[in-house]
Amino acid sequence: MKIDVTTLEAKKAGSVDLTDDVFALEPRTDILHRMVAWQLAKRQAGTHKTKGRSEIALTGKKFVKQKGSGGARHGDRKAPQFRGGGKAFGPVVRSHAFDLPKKVRSLALKLALSAKAKSDNLVILDEAKLAEPKTKAAKDAFEKLGLKSVLVIDGEELDANFALAARNLPNVDVLPVQGINVYDILRREKLVLTKAAVESLEARFK
Repeated sequence: MKIDVTTLEAKKAGSVDLTDDVFALEPRTDILHRMVAWQLAKRQAGTHKTKGRSEIALTGKKFVKQKGSGGARHGDRKAPQFRGGGKAFGPVVRSHAFDLPKKVRSLALKLALSAKAKSDNLVILDEAKLAEPKTKAAKDAFEKLGLKSVLVIDGEELDANFALAARNLPNVDVLPVQGINVYDILRREKLVLTKAAVESLEARFK
């Protein structure tokens, strides 16, 4: 699969061959859905907590006689039905993460890359570098390329000037290749890969 390479100045800089095993797979929305659900569940904090009956600082003394009061039979004031009592079956601190096989995660990333390539939302960039960390320079470059909602994936190390210039732009994410993930790919309209990122991804999936 051949695709043109462009520069930040929107000029052609040759072309590159993309591996069909990574960039030309048939779409599988079920796999992508499983992967996004796994990512979002894994990053969920799970720090929600309410106090149960055993954690309330009230006396455990029975406050009303068992018989003769004309009312219900109660124990202590920590019961859930009383004001200030413990919550019945309330949320507890826990992890929301669940297991997803490594092969499924790897396939999901390939499918996300293939989906962008198939919908013509994949752009290959010669390099993502700027002379100065100026947001205006990054904004002008994205406008020339027609990019509004974009995820930029560079090599193992980001260019500091480019990363600083792009971080103030809305709907623009910049990540090193080791940080590439399905959720961020799908949440942006366009995916921009540098040549270094393409080489790293193809080496990773060999």
